[in-house]
Amino acid sequence: MDSWLQDERFFQPYQEKFDRRLGRPSVPVDTFHRLMYLRFRHRLSYETLVREVRDSITWRRFCRIPLDGRVPDSTTLVKLVHKYGPEVLDRLNEELVLKAKEKKVIRGRKLRVDTTVVEADIEYPTDADLLADGIRAITRTVKQLQQAGVEVDKRFRDYNRSVKKQLLGIAKVLQRRTQEAQTEVREITGKILKTARRVVVGAKQVMAQTETGMEVAGEAVPGAARRLIDRLRQITALTARVVQQTQEVERGNRHIPNRIVSLWDPDARPIRKGKLKAPTEFGYKVVIEETEDRLITGYEVFQGNPADDTVLVPAVTRHKRVFGRVPERVTADRGMASTGNERVLVEMGVERVALPRRGKLTPTRIAYQHQRWRAGVEGTISLLKWKYGMRRTGLRGHSGTRSWVAGSVWAYNLTRLAELS
Repeated sequence: MDSWLQDERFFQPYQEKFDRRLGRPSVPVDTFHRLMYLRFRHRLSYETLVREVRDSITWRRFCRIPLDGRVPDSTTLVKLVHKYGPEVLDRLNEELVLKAKEKKVIRGRKLRVDTTVVEADIEYPTDADLLADGIRAITRTVKQLQQAGVEVDKRFRDYNRSVKKQLLGIAKVLQRRTQEAQTEVREITGKILKTARRVVVGAKQVMAQTETGMEVAGEAVPGAARRLIDRLRQITALTARVVQQTQEVERGNRHIPNRIVSLWDPDARPIRKGKLKAPTEFGYKVVIEETEDRLITGYEVFQGNPADDTVLVPAVTRHKRVFGRVPERVTADRGMASTGNERVLVEMGVERVALPRRGKLTPTRIAYQHQRWRAGVEGTISLLKWKYGMRRTGLRGHSGTRSWVAGSVWAYNLTRLAELS
């Protein structure tokens, strides 16, 4: 892996993020992406990573940190991850695949495509819990504004204590597991809903009052207070959406598009895969593309749950952009199979399209499907989830999940290339 990483091309994606004249010296790029490899490969927290690198001569040598050198602080690594963003990691993965292609370690003659779900780092969402989170967050932010010296309307009340008692009441009622219990839960949720409406209205009044005061004070308003007001505006808008969707549920409408499942990760969505008795997962849908050498040459993170049969052709297009030609064989599972996809891929130049059809098959179709290159990308997805940390994202939002998935793929591909070469 050390020999694979000794290439100037892996430094180029970072150059745009730096100013040659301004700012303090940062962590060397070579050290940073080696630290990120160790983090994802061994599923370590930032604090544990720093501690292990500090105590290991082998890891220090791999990360290009002298024995008497200082290991970057965990908070510094967190800031750098957010600064670079998913675009840098995407380019790193592209450059790694291109280097493997140039060294003829991979050929890209075959392509397997599958989808999976990366869970968001959130609890199971319920209407009552989401409303309580919104009430708690708004109240906390208003109190922080008061501590920052901003005058707040005295009529704004703290309902956290009563809401907490109501949530405990829900937990006790649910232990009965009867229809009457479900009715009581909806009644308690209705009470929390009324409280949330009052809190949202109060938060809007606080924002109107503080914004008027900011116009009068002008530049004298501290930056911390401005950031708190922006935070209050954001959390109030999200809580208002939760109030609206809870009202829809109370009316009997349970099919709500773009439903909020977390105030802390508002981009996450409920996703249910098309498998029998598959549970609903909350997070992001990811497409994984691998070659016959089990190297991941492409991936994409979606916000929501697009149909599987809509992601196959773009995956083949990405493969063509990387290798300069379409693969000779393409295979996927039944969710991506359609007559239209087969026709498009054949027109693109794919020699054999192995897509198992759904429903009753003719003898001719059965014979055709038996000669296919079997789909097996599920094994790679399992490795990514359980050995490289892709089961559950540790970063919030769509952008954070893209960075997390890219880091997992980066660590997996490096390990795989070390095995192949």
